[in-house]
Amino acid sequence: MNPEVGCLIRFYFGKPRSVGGSERVQLSGVFNVRKGKLALPVNRWSKRQVTLSGTCLIVSSVKHAHTGKMHILPLIGGKVEEVKRHSHCLAFSSAGPQSQIYYVSYDSYAEHLRWHRMASKIASQRVNSVDLSCCSLEELPAQLFYSQDLTHLNLKNNFMSLHKGVPALTRFCKLRSLSLSNNALSEFPLVLCDITSLSELNLSGNRLSCLPAEVATMNNLQTLLLDGNIVSSLPAELGSLESLTYLGLSFNCFSSVPPVLEKLRGLEKLCLAGNRLSVLDVAGLQWLHTRYVDVRLNRLDKVTVADWEQLLHIIQLDVRDAGLQELDVSCLGKLELLRCDRNSLSFLRVSGHALKILHASHNELMQLEVQSVPENLTVLDLCRNKLGGVPDWLCQSNRLEVLDINHNCVTELPVWLLSSGSLRKLLAGWNDMCTLPDRLESSQLEVLDLQHNHLTELPHCLFIKAQSLRYLNASANKLEDLPAASLSDDSCSSLEELYVTNNSLTDKCIPLLTGHRRLRVLHLAYNQLQTFTASKLARLELLEELDLSGNRLRAVPTTILSCRRLHMLSAHSNCINTFPEVLQLPEIKCVDLSCNELTEFTLPEVLPPKLLELDLTGNPRLNLDHKSLELLNESHGVPAVWSHGFTEASGVKNKLCVAALAQDTFCGTREALYGVFDGDKNVEVPYLLQCTMGDVLAEELHRGPKQEDYMTNTFLTMQRKLGTAGQRMGGSAALCHIRHDPVAPGEPGSCFTLKAANVGRCQAVLCRGGRALLLSNVHTVREETEYERVRQHNAVITEDNKVSGVTDSTRMMGYSFLSPSVTPRPQVSMVTLTPQDEFFLLGSRGLWDLLSPNEAIEAVRNVPDALAAAKKLATLAQSYGCSDSLSAVVIQLNITEDCCCFCEPPPPPPSPGPAAQPGLHPFTSSSDGGIQLPPTSSGTVSELSSEFSTSEMSSEVGSTASSEEPPAPPTEPLSSHLNAQGRIGARRPAAGGGGFQRQFSGALSDNGLDSEDEEPIAGVFSNGSRVEVEADVHCLLRHGSTHSNTTNAYKPVALSNELLASNLTSPSPSLVPPSSPNQEPRSATLGHRARANGSVACQGRSQDLIEEAADAPIRKQGGYFNAPAQPDPDDQLIIPPELEEEVRQIIQQQQEQMQTHTYQRPADYFVTPL
Repeated sequence: MNPEVGCLIRFYFGKPRSVGGSERVQLSGVFNVRKGKLALPVNRWSKRQVTLSGTCLIVSSVKHAHTGKMHILPLIGGKVEEVKRHSHCLAFSSAGPQSQIYYVSYDSYAEHLRWHRMASKIASQRVNSVDLSCCSLEELPAQLFYSQDLTHLNLKNNFMSLHKGVPALTRFCKLRSLSLSNNALSEFPLVLCDITSLSELNLSGNRLSCLPAEVATMNNLQTLLLDGNIVSSLPAELGSLESLTYLGLSFNCFSSVPPVLEKLRGLEKLCLAGNRLSVLDVAGLQWLHTRYVDVRLNRLDKVTVADWEQLLHIIQLDVRDAGLQELDVSCLGKLELLRCDRNSLSFLRVSGHALKILHASHNELMQLEVQSVPENLTVLDLCRNKLGGVPDWLCQSNRLEVLDINHNCVTELPVWLLSSGSLRKLLAGWNDMCTLPDRLESSQLEVLDLQHNHLTELPHCLFIKAQSLRYLNASANKLEDLPAASLSDDSCSSLEELYVTNNSLTDKCIPLLTGHRRLRVLHLAYNQLQTFTASKLARLELLEELDLSGNRLRAVPTTILSCRRLHMLSAHSNCINTFPEVLQLPEIKCVDLSCNELTEFTLPEVLPPKLLELDLTGNPRLNLDHKSLELLNESHGVPAVWSHGFTEASGVKNKLCVAALAQDTFCGTREALYGVFDGDKNVEVPYLLQCTMGDVLAEELHRGPKQEDYMTNTFLTMQRKLGTAGQRMGGSAALCHIRHDPVAPGEPGSCFTLKAANVGRCQAVLCRGGRALLLSNVHTVREETEYERVRQHNAVITEDNKVSGVTDSTRMMGYSFLSPSVTPRPQVSMVTLTPQDEFFLLGSRGLWDLLSPNEAIEAVRNVPDALAAAKKLATLAQSYGCSDSLSAVVIQLNITEDCCCFCEPPPPPPSPGPAAQPGLHPFTSSSDGGIQLPPTSSGTVSELSSEFSTSEMSSEVGSTASSEEPPAPPTEPLSSHLNAQGRIGARRPAAGGGGFQRQFSGALSDNGLDSEDEEPIAGVFSNGSRVEVEADVHCLLRHGSTHSNTTNAYKPVALSNELLASNLTSPSPSLVPPSSPNQEPRSATLGHRARANGSVACQGRSQDLIEEAADAPIRKQGGYFNAPAQPDPDDQLIIPPELEEEVRQIIQQQQEQMQTHTYQRPADYFVTPL
């Protein structure tokens, strides 16, 4: 089958076999396999994909492991034996008279032993539980019928037939648990009523419209799940099921509570979420015997009140996302848990007699009324409301442990709250507090969050009275000093994490830190520090993470060597001129000294074994004199209309699940493309999007310049090109394209337009006149239109507001098994750029969860450097509590009236070969006069052969990577920048008419291999201690030269703790024509990965490997991906050597004709002075 056709079938048909199966896969690999007896010469040894999944051995083709035929061998009751005649060989056989035998030969004894132990465990088990989910079954396997003791059978996500597959289930007389969810059943299988031993039946996610009366014969049934169907009524016979304790009716078509439920005396939990209830009649609940009621995601207009004496059996109520404006449940006198999040409540009344947990976040509450003091209350969540203060009745709640009042209008905290003997966690950020009570008594607080207030000082006895305080976040306030840690120098506090970023702290607070000797994390970024006393830093011996960015420091004390556990030092955006001796620390992983005033730096011969990131970008005076670091290139110093800087940081597990795309030159020198991609918990999807999306957009533009939906088509095409990775994984994406539309003199409007598109939680914001202009939108089930669309496709929304428990966004890249509930169709917006537009920025989910668009714009508006601005956004998000991967891209604009007065004609394309004329444009033009298209193999320039005798365009779409070109021999010393895998870049004119060009190193996947067909990449060491160095080159133009050529070079340098492998990746030669006077500096495409500004754990190995080898991306030597190839004869041009001269003459004649024809046309294009 054509891989592209197979992908389309899997995308439109439904959930693939592999989805959900990863949890059952225990062992997998490619080995030599032989079927049948060894004595028979008919069968031969063949390479096969062998997987030990659940209780079965699966043998399939290597190339088409997920599209071809699979052989499933049940192991329970079978045998696993060693084959003595062959080394490292095992024989697998199933049970029963018609058993089959598979011989598997392993490469090593260790592999042989591991498979033998695992398979023997399975074979020795009794056949009582079988998992055959996601196997595309229409009938039951014949081997399954030998399992007479089967009690649990999972058949979800299959295609079981009502006439063949389901009737065979009656042969299992001891079956107690059966799952037939997501099998597209149109009616209730009547044969199930004959299985009287069933106690649990799951029929969720089908197309059932009613239940038969015969269901009353299932007397032993205790759990019945009917969620995600179209049932609107229940038969009266259902009331005879006295053993039924759990009934799931969520996401059906009920408009009221079914009356038959009154007869179910044993029913404990009633789930009616996502139905069509408009009124919740509390009085009607008195006839039910349920203790837990779930009616979330209904469109409730009101909740009626009833007599509390008749409702003492209800202890939990869930009315989240119900659209309520008022709620009075004071009649539920025994209520212990109430969830009413994400409504529009302005008034809430509840009984506190038995109340233990109350969640009422994301409402409009100004008053919370509780009848009777809630003495048993332990958790109270009131964040994102409009409360002006802490409720007074809380002072009598002596068991309160957690209080969340973030994002309210609280102006002060009472003394009794901070001095509570039971309160352990207090979250009071994003309020309007100016002061805190100064006189505190003994406090048991362990976590205190006070960020984003207006505090000028903290209570002077805070650390003295709160001896158990371990975490304090007071970022984004107006603090000028910190309270003393203890009464004497001999005692110390229990504080372990201190975040005071974005305050007004000065040097006098440094001596007060010595009392916190247990500090592990210290964030002092963006304050007014000028020095850090060396003796004080030496006393913080347990420090692991130190952030001093955005201050005025000139040096980092040498006593930092006393912090032997330090693994992260971030001190960017300071005035540091001497590199600290942090590379002598044994645990150091990340060093960020970008945007400083470093002048010299020499890499040591022996690097720290755990070093992952070394970032020295943005140091204009830095000279690299290490013998292994070469001068890379020189760039033309023409001022740019836009420049960018970006940063990326991984989460707490040191797994970078974000990627950025930045091309200052795209489809011509007057266009640009920027993007941010977030894979949430997977690495593959964001990097596939990063490496492929630029080429897909270029192809769409090449189809015609007038099509307005090219951004939408780009996202939809990209969904198909994700292949197998996009079936079971997904990610968010935000893409911004700056387009050049020529205008004539005197015509109104600008020649630059910005078109933005996004899916998921990646967003883009434009700063226009100092105000934030949103360019994107986040689509969730909270939107009425999106909710209705998702429900039309019979999708289930879980309690955390995620579609089928997977994603909280209804528009995402990937996740094709959720289609059409989750679609890749983006939100598209377009604005015309004006001189009032200062910059725009793109960010991933981790950034926007902690920073609002207005706050982000205000934070970086006065930062002149794009790199420093992106760094600041990431630092602020981390200090505010972001623990996930995040990425930020800042694009500074310089749109003037002169930029939009004239537009120049596009030059003709260059001729192939080394005889390209100077000044010819390196991009090809579409035949219909459309947008110019770069070859898809490079993304920016054409890749030519090393001999320059032929030109060949690659049809593989996924290499938007930087073209690798030979470095020009330097004639003058160049000052360089150094960066490791910390992927942070910026572009701006250098002083003195010079400029600098960002160069990016390649990166490797977590496991060193991207597919089973690849060889290990050079430079990857088994201990993971690999450091990649990136260099930025700043240079001045040669004096006296009248014409300057721009040559881009790309050389990643890999350093290990054993050797400096600078020649592991050699650049492939490519031809770049000289730059025109109006040409901007060309940027490399960002096709590499980085690690965090502060990752703690070791680099995690990705568990989300792309399953199908044919669709797996091929990684270039520089670390880039090639997406699955889509063969197209039109995309390939191969010129035989004997016809090269003739073809060159023909092309040259066509270019002359095109040039003559272009200048004879009416004046549609004009020259734009920059």
